[in-house]
Amino acid sequence: MKVAVDAMGSDYAPREIVLGAIQAAKEYNCEIVLVGDQTQIEPILAEFGNWSGLGISIHHASEIIEMHEHPSVAVRKKKDASVVVATRLVKEGVCDAVVSAGSTGAAVATALFGLGRIKGVERPTIATPIPNLTGTTVLLDSGANVDSKPKHLVQSAVMGSIYAQYILHVNHPRVGLLNIGEEETKGNEQSLATYPLLKELKTIQFIGNVEGRDIPNGTVDVVVCDGFVGNVVLKLGEGLSSAIMHLIKEAIKNSGILTKLASLMVLPALKSLKNKLDYAEYGGAPLLGVNGCFIICHGSSKAKAIKNAIRVANEFTQNKVVEHIRENIAQEGVVTGAEE
Repeated sequence: MKVAVDAMGSDYAPREIVLGAIQAAKEYNCEIVLVGDQTQIEPILAEFGNWSGLGISIHHASEIIEMHEHPSVAVRKKKDASVVVATRLVKEGVCDAVVSAGSTGAAVATALFGLGRIKGVERPTIATPIPNLTGTTVLLDSGANVDSKPKHLVQSAVMGSIYAQYILHVNHPRVGLLNIGEEETKGNEQSLATYPLLKELKTIQFIGNVEGRDIPNGTVDVVVCDGFVGNVVLKLGEGLSSAIMHLIKEAIKNSGILTKLASLMVLPALKSLKNKLDYAEYGGAPLLGVNGCFIICHGSSKAKAIKNAIRVANEFTQNKVVEHIRENIAQEGVVTGAEE
């Protein structure tokens, strides 16, 4: 197993990316290729002595796609950009997976141009794991497509169910369509057209419409929506969890001595809660529907998130998720109405 890591992506590149790769190399059974500016990467690795013995190598790439650049234009113009080169290594069979914390738009465009779509999938989707009261809910799409047709949501449902089954180890994942009510007659034109298509699917367990509160409650394993709604839900969840932890800290800080002493007793529980809500624990979100493993990380990812993203890439490849998606999409092809 060999993972190509875009060392120049994220707000903290390349240092945090390199540190995450080192942690992953020590903990997981995989080789790592750091793709980016060799003159910046080597000094960081040199701090750790004989890093070549960790199974880490460098593949030089002279360009970077910045956040402000138009994704598809930049991908076409910058042939030696780190994310483009990393994807090319997978296309050529040198590596088995890509991990990038750079521009999401550039990552999606690179994956589409470099790896291509799985036959039957019109639009790949980003599947983001969200912690809930009982485990994890997969939200998709969380940002790849802001406008989706019903058949795109159907394809997302099939792919999300596969991911929940083989990566999150959920038997018979419950799939729901995000809506403003549970009734089949609720929702906009998109929802009303998508619902009957999801009911026809043979490879998923569709439980009907679900509301936003069902995500944190854990009553659904896979939630389907378009990327505009999904990204709003994701960012709201991130902001809310951060705000709650901040309010707890402020309440303890401004309390009396007895409350502060009592808080020491619940400190382990609070740390556990913080870890559960921390996106870094989940590493990254896979772009489902392309011919390969492409893990997209948060732009502010540090070493911990990169390490866990490499873990996810390892599991994704070993569990043959792309092959399972290909099989199920082919089986449901008539229902989805998708064409290559």
